[in-house]
Amino acid sequence: MISAKNLKIGYESKVVIDDLSLTINRGEVLSIIGPNGCGKSTLLKTLSRMIKPIEGEIFIENNSLSSLNNKTISQKICLLSQHNNAPSDLTVEELVYFGRIPHKKWYETKNKEDKHLVDWAIKNTGLERYKNTPIGSLSGGERQRAYIAQALCQKPEVLLLDEPTTYLDISHQLELMELIREINEKFNITIVMVLHELNQASKYSDRLVIMKCGEIVCDGCPNKIINKEVIKDVYCIDCDIDNDPIFNKPRIHPIQTIKIA
Repeated sequence: MISAKNLKIGYESKVVIDDLSLTINRGEVLSIIGPNGCGKSTLLKTLSRMIKPIEGEIFIENNSLSSLNNKTISQKICLLSQHNNAPSDLTVEELVYFGRIPHKKWYETKNKEDKHLVDWAIKNTGLERYKNTPIGSLSGGERQRAYIAQALCQKPEVLLLDEPTTYLDISHQLELMELIREINEKFNITIVMVLHELNQASKYSDRLVIMKCGEIVCDGCPNKIINKEVIKDVYCIDCDIDNDPIFNKPRIHPIQTIKIA
């Protein structure tokens, strides 16, 4: 689906990621985890072409991302960042419609197909009752759902989410993660997320990529790569790990930080 080969990524004179390669499979939920500053969000933005790599190449379905125009990329990939801004008086329906823009010519106006897709996206994110509600009147969780509805209306093949649960309380975090998983399963949209909450990443992901200092240190399904030694090495904490009896995924219980000499 997507392959990144020998990426070198940086800002001005600082190199954040050097010689990183990664393959993302169609239809999977992949979460990128790791400590602050390890390059997670930088990698995600590079996969969307928001950041141009210094070296290396990214391919989507064997097409180089650098050879595609912005419109084509927008039809295939959607990135939702940590901070999504829209005029507070914009209604949910109006916001979601912007997801149709990559599929329209500059002179085309809203048509019946657009209305159908907007209604479809709103329904599949559980926002029917908020259709005519201004974005500024929504709670944080409802607002995140509205932006995901916009992304769904865009009909992307790949959805990139940069810390989607930031600023949400635990109830809305779980609600949003359930929605993301449901979207993946219903529509086979490939999802790549940057997450900080390790147990959410383990529970809702098919595969984890663990990063440290700009490198991938582990890559695989949660049951195979989550263990005390990896968590100790990456996060400098001691922990206990047990198994979620319902989801059969590892659960991490931090005990204490480890002082580095």
